Amino acid sequence: MRRVLKIALRIAIALFALFLTYLLVVFVQVWLAARRDDARPADAIVVLGAAQFDGRPSKILTARLDHAVDLYRRGIAPVVVVTGGKQVGDRFTEASVGATYLHDHAVPERALLRETTGRTSWQSLAAASRFLKERKLTSVVLVSDPYHSARIEDLAHDVGLKAATSPTRTSPIKGAGEWRRFVTETIRVAAGRIFGYGRLDRHRQVERLVPGLATMCAPLRRPRRRRNGTHSGVV
Repeated sequence: MRRVLKIALRIAIALFALFLTYLLVVFVQVWLAARRDDARPADAIVVLGAAQFDGRPSKILTARLDHAVDLYRRGIAPVVVVTGGKQVGDRFTEASVGATYLHDHAVPERALLRETTGRTSWQSLAAASRFLKERKLTSVVLVSDPYHSARIEDLAHDVGLKAATSPTRTSPIKGAGEWRRFVTETIRVAAGRIFGYGRLDRHRQVERLVPGLATMCAPLRRPRRRRNGTHSGVV
């Protein structure tokens, strides 16, 4: 019996070490993706949504939109897709707010496409993929915050898009807040690659599939904030 227990303990230790190694490898991949800008000529630029306040883009969303404007002016793609729906009580979708901002910054209406139903990155990219493919547009440059790059590139490939990432460098998320998101993204990417991002999105909570992640993720969650009852966030 003692020998069996020793063998079981060694196996458990080996599995735990393997799990930690896997997380470390994924963390490095997430960090490297955040530092990389792969902007290249494509069919469309896709901006991942973020919070809007009663028709005004948050600082996070503004940073993403400003970067999209720069890419559009550089001729990276002739089309810009803005994504993001709204929550109960919102008057505006993130996509509509993003489109208005881009139009105000000299992106013509003919160059704008809106995905207005997604409430998660998976939903937004899956919906955008459908109407882009209908237009024979399959290569995209994804714009979001740096920590988000690895996961959204995986998501885009899962929904059939040829994706490269070009993260904004003016995001207001810095310091400890950014590192917390790196850890959260590492967990999400690690779980998504094992279980499938679509399945995780259908369950909406990673910890429902992976016992123990609730404890790991709880301190990393950012509470939802509402301003004038109109906050919507696809992150």
